Amino acid sequence: MALANILWVDDEIESLQSQKKFLESKGYDVHTLTNGYDAVDYVKINPVDVVLLDETMPGITGIETLSRIKEVNSQLPVVMITKNETENLMDEAIGSQISDYLIKPVNPNQVLLSLKKIIDNKRLVAEKTQTNYQQQFRELFMALQSNPDYNQWMDIYKKLVYWELEMTKSESPELQEVLQSQKNEANTEFFKFISRNYLKWVNPKSTDAPIMSHNLFQLKIMPHIEKGTPTIWLLIDNLRWDQWKAIQPVFSEYFRIQEEESFYSILPTATQYCRNAVFAGLLPSEIEKQFPAQWKNDEEEGGKNLHEEDFFRAQLKRLRKDDVKFSYNKILNNHEAQKLVDNAHNLLNFDVSIVVYNFVDMLSHARTELEVLKELASDEASYRSLTQSWFLHSPLYQALKKISDKKFNLILSTDHGSVRVNTPYKVIGDKQTTSNLRYKHGRNLNYEQRDVFAVRDPKEAGLPSPTVNSSFIFAKEDGYLCYPNNYNHYVQYYRNTFQHGGISMEEMIIPIIRMSSKS
Repeated sequence: MALANILWVDDEIESLQSQKKFLESKGYDVHTLTNGYDAVDYVKINPVDVVLLDETMPGITGIETLSRIKEVNSQLPVVMITKNETENLMDEAIGSQISDYLIKPVNPNQVLLSLKKIIDNKRLVAEKTQTNYQQQFRELFMALQSNPDYNQWMDIYKKLVYWELEMTKSESPELQEVLQSQKNEANTEFFKFISRNYLKWVNPKSTDAPIMSHNLFQLKIMPHIEKGTPTIWLLIDNLRWDQWKAIQPVFSEYFRIQEEESFYSILPTATQYCRNAVFAGLLPSEIEKQFPAQWKNDEEEGGKNLHEEDFFRAQLKRLRKDDVKFSYNKILNNHEAQKLVDNAHNLLNFDVSIVVYNFVDMLSHARTELEVLKELASDEASYRSLTQSWFLHSPLYQALKKISDKKFNLILSTDHGSVRVNTPYKVIGDKQTTSNLRYKHGRNLNYEQRDVFAVRDPKEAGLPSPTVNSSFIFAKEDGYLCYPNNYNHYVQYYRNTFQHGGISMEEMIIPIIRMSSKS
């Protein structure tokens, strides 16, 4: 059986018989034609894997033939072969989506290399990916055993995400299972690491802590605000590191990435805690103390993120930066998104324009409720793909493209990530206990110690005490917390959904990216 079916179209094909025999000796089936008309008719009724196409032929040219072949099969790879090296011809051929470009006279090995690149690329990349991961597996294993600090944990997670993305090129389910197992092991160790260190990090006297939600603006954003150059601070709610890597190529078309870093979300990894902390520059217990009328605990009525603009204004004043001119824009629906597109240039009238975009969080919640989204985003890979597709066609991307020819800085961040949950843990609590799946707080919580990170005094974790003797618990790894009442129903309903609020690398190690327009 031939490696692939090749159609070679050239009006001087007789002079290329030796090359045809060379390719056939390498296992390819090569059919030859002398004009573009016959080539178009041939691809309509015959299986072809690659077309080798001469540019200069009588009748219709190679460019015209290319266009007609693409009308028949837009995915068919075409290699243009020509004596003509003019730039406009190359531009036209590349614009017509050729797969490769060879200049006559061609060497047989040149043609062979081009075919291998096109036909065998997937297999060769898959084999190389598997070999490289097998070599790195031990390095990752050793890193996990070496008591990593918070910087090393960020590196470990990014390497695991890198291999998770690379594994989409591999056709080895066994190796993908090995990677998933290594990622699960990493999350087990990460939970232990956070349990040992988190309370020290949020202690006001701490001198060794990572950048976290409550000091993100002061340490990673404020130093890059400069008079005369607008800064757009884009916060996409619930964006994981792997989702950032999925949309990074789209950003790269219009923006130069200056700095690609991560920071740690506070606990709980939930919007009303993390995002308020980001804009206030304070831990939740401090926000409650300074803004008692605006802060609302989980069980209280009313919106939990209605005062971010006020919190941010207060943070600027506290940092003695109240001369910074800013705008605050929260996008919760398509109507507000279209207004953002229409008024995109207004973002450049301020020192800092904050844009909070809520789609990814809505996607993760809708996926829990809607069967069609469970099908579309059944695992991490499809969840990333859905995020990329959304961003590529979003009003947000339209707005950024609209102003990309202007000079401004763009900072992208988020408030927390999410994790796909699969392991239920039983929790018993009184009527005041919250309903969150990845964290709970209440007075009389009953649980297995090994299943959670428990904080008996919320003030130690920089958290409010909603009631006297209230404590917090945070789910580990891929766990979710269910009550005994109707237990089996909720276990099945929430299994394999994306949740947040607890302790995992996916929820806590999140992106902060600094970019500039390419203008």
